[in-house]
Amino acid sequence: MASLVPDDFIFGVATAGFQIEGGYNGLKEPANNWSEWEALGRVEPSGIALDFWNRYKTYLELAKSIGVNSFRLSVEWTRCVPEQNKVDQKAIKNYQKILAAFKDYDLEPLITLHHFCHPIWLGVDFWLNDKSPEIFSNWVKIAVENFGDFSNKWVTINEPNIYNIMSYALGQFPPGKFLNLKKTLKAIDNLYSAHIKAYETIKGIQPDSIVGINNLCFSIYEMDKLFIDILLSRLYKIEPKDLIAWLKERKARYYQLIISPNIFETFSRKFIEKITNYKVVLKNTRKLLQETNLEKVLDVIQIDFYNPLASSHLRLPGHKTAGGRSFLPARMLWDDLINPDAFLTYLKANNEENLPLWVVENGMGTRVKNGRAYPRGDGWDRATFIKQYLSKIPEAIKENINLKGYWHWTLADNYEWGSYEPRFGIFGVDRERGLKVLPTDVLGYDAKGAYKEMIEQLRNSNVS
Repeated sequence: MASLVPDDFIFGVATAGFQIEGGYNGLKEPANNWSEWEALGRVEPSGIALDFWNRYKTYLELAKSIGVNSFRLSVEWTRCVPEQNKVDQKAIKNYQKILAAFKDYDLEPLITLHHFCHPIWLGVDFWLNDKSPEIFSNWVKIAVENFGDFSNKWVTINEPNIYNIMSYALGQFPPGKFLNLKKTLKAIDNLYSAHIKAYETIKGIQPDSIVGINNLCFSIYEMDKLFIDILLSRLYKIEPKDLIAWLKERKARYYQLIISPNIFETFSRKFIEKITNYKVVLKNTRKLLQETNLEKVLDVIQIDFYNPLASSHLRLPGHKTAGGRSFLPARMLWDDLINPDAFLTYLKANNEENLPLWVVENGMGTRVKNGRAYPRGDGWDRATFIKQYLSKIPEAIKENINLKGYWHWTLADNYEWGSYEPRFGIFGVDRERGLKVLPTDVLGYDAKGAYKEMIEQLRNSNVS
């Protein structure tokens, strides 16, 4: 029977260690860069999270029940190296036990090596340290030597563009700096330099590996695609003297596909363009690109797609939101704009003929406050979301987009970087009644059934 996707297409779910494992930042627990904020009450404690560290088989069984064949997780630097120069062999062995169990559930791991977290002994401003790329590569070596037998698919650093913005421009991640352009540029350069060092390290140990770095999709070139294009310049053999002109050509192409829908978006793009000096962006990263002996530093394009429209993330204080009003000048996660057509547009904009394209995160938020779940204000539900977004996959393939994988964020409601209010799970979690995993999402929609049905339809077009 005919299939609407290639035989090797990957369907998966995406998670992150700090958000699901539990057991961080408490007494005698491994402490990461969020530990001080938890201790000061600036964020809700992560606590037990989903207790994946101990109950991983429960969650692997849930993933298998959907019909996916891949599970994205992170192996946490903090847990494996909780103190300087001290590798926790018990943690290493438990991760190996978890990864070994994937085979029992017909799941292939996609392993992330940094997902917004690092050990606190490195300092909260670790990514401002000139030695951070080399230090990170030492962790990568430990991880690949211990976990490489279980997978050859890797994400080096999760969403470096949003991690950097949230840490040094918007102040919503530790260390909480606001509009610090100097530190923003320094950290982002070190993050992408660290990717190159990590890529070299992984390839030295595991030559057949597939390695990428996933950016969050943004409608402003300089906040997203610029960084990936600089990495791609190695693959396309762009000489340093030609780089800026090439990047401007790439930017023009990007904006031809990503149409600016309103005056606020146009203003945002012009503003970012004026304060961006291409000569200094990722200066050290570009130096490493020239020094490496490898032909490329990306094996796959990895993207995360939520609400890419930059201007839409700002809202007037006092705006109506699910469960009341918000007095923050920002759009809440459960109000993110839903646009399946834009999903297809950004797949086109990120497509490269020479590399496969993976969507390693895509999902929809809802809200739970004080144990009560609130529907979205726009009327979208998770089951409909999944069906509408996944229906764009065969359209993308028909348009010769080299799309080879999709991972839905996320398997079950988890810790969303300071709060349990945002909920993204295919399976809802009732935290007020003892971490009870629901058969539906938190609002009662059959998100599992929707995803399972879409996988079957895309694998076999004759299934109705």
